[in-house]
Amino acid sequence: MDIGVLTVPLGQEPLEDALDYLAQLGVDAVEIGCGGYPGEDHLDREALLDDEAAQQELLALVDEHDLRISALATHNNPLHPDAEQADLADRELREAITLAGQLDVNTVTCFSGLPAGSPSGEVPNWITAPWPPEHAEALDYQWDLAIDYWSDIAAHAEAEGVDVAIEMHPNMLVYEPDSMLRLREATNERIGANFDPSHLYWQGIDVTEAIRFLGKEDAIHHFHAKDTRVYDHHAKRKGVLDNTSYAEGQDRSWIFRSIGYGHGEEHWKDVVSTLRMVDYEGALSIEHEDALTSSREGLEKAVDVLGRAVFETTPGDAYWAE
Repeated sequence: MDIGVLTVPLGQEPLEDALDYLAQLGVDAVEIGCGGYPGEDHLDREALLDDEAAQQELLALVDEHDLRISALATHNNPLHPDAEQADLADRELREAITLAGQLDVNTVTCFSGLPAGSPSGEVPNWITAPWPPEHAEALDYQWDLAIDYWSDIAAHAEAEGVDVAIEMHPNMLVYEPDSMLRLREATNERIGANFDPSHLYWQGIDVTEAIRFLGKEDAIHHFHAKDTRVYDHHAKRKGVLDNTSYAEGQDRSWIFRSIGYGHGEEHWKDVVSTLRMVDYEGALSIEHEDALTSSREGLEKAVDVLGRAVFETTPGDAYWAE
């Protein structure tokens, strides 16, 4: 299992400098943004697409630092009711999948997207309850759109030999494990999870049980190492569906934290062990979004905790069971 980093927090510096820094930390892999919300500070998707020389230059730079690319990231909303926004997100995703295939990177991370609640809707509509009845009808409409769209993406991913790892995220159609598996079963096995526990913690989901649930179906294609802390003195009053600005963390029911600051080291060792139980041996890609510390300090503390949690060897024979 590799310790990785999503390089977005280091986007203000050249990729070579970011790789130098991460290699010195003992990081094994990088997840690089190439569109959507992650941006493309470190990888110009359109410039590299179909350009073998530029692709080899990127791969040589990464290899020079004894790193590998765990995934290309392009998180956006390809189901957006605004056609222009949806078309851009769709093009980013399709091109990212094609580019990943050309780079021999086997994963693209993304969101499921979220439609409006009806053909005439203009704003994405995150439905969290089936009543009144029009909400259930809207959800059916959304799933019909999503299955049609993602079936086509799944076929494209299969053709390119690339897994698509969807981050279960609030304000997206797929935001928890059951909906993740529903989309996978309606499409193909190229569709799976970019398992980010930070969005599951505040929903009250048991992360290790969710790993077992999706892992049983071989549905974890990538993993974001990111923590969350729920602050009960707010949550007990206003719950966890909290619209308070992320910039006002002191007033929120929960905020994203660096690894070890939402849940302790013992928990993260359990997460790593459970991932191994379901045969996930990919990257633990650290995503820094902790407003209480700088990007570098947050990354360094996360690497420190995960460095003690990950296993460096493969399991031996269970000689004690013979």
